[in-house]
Amino acid sequence: MTKNLQIMSLGGLRGIGKNMTVFEYGRNILVVVCGVMFPPNDMYGIDLVLPDFNYVIENQDKLRGIFLTHGHMDHIGALPYLLQHIEAPIYGTPLTLGLVERQLREKNLLHKADLRVLRSASHHQAGPFRVSPFAVAHSIPDAVGLVIETPVGK
Repeated sequence: MTKNLQIMSLGGLRGIGKNMTVFEYGRNILVVVCGVMFPPNDMYGIDLVLPDFNYVIENQDKLRGIFLTHGHMDHIGALPYLLQHIEAPIYGTPLTLGLVERQLREKNLLHKADLRVLRSASHHQAGPFRVSPFAVAHSIPDAVGLVIETPVGK
């Protein structure tokens, strides 16, 4: 098996919403954010639009963690729907995880969640990925960017 880094967007391109990016190296997958999109006015009867996370479900044995950058719904809102199919550690800042916890409690999925706190200037190993959050200014408090170190670079 070749070990090339693959980066795939499963949603969130060309607009705001349903953000989800997969980093894959060998037999290891890291997911960054898992959001919903609120539908435009012409999508009658649709409440939420989810990213296509079938790839993550089909490869959940490779999943090493889900990393969240902040608590906006376009970055965390699809987690309850994904967690109906998979189990993985979920990393986020205290506020972000508090918002996630509320969503999961409402959907009776909190028992499936392995929530882990991200702190600025810390490092988290997830398979071959080393993730280091750093504080960023955003319209919601407690937001972070992520430096993702892989065997082929940052």
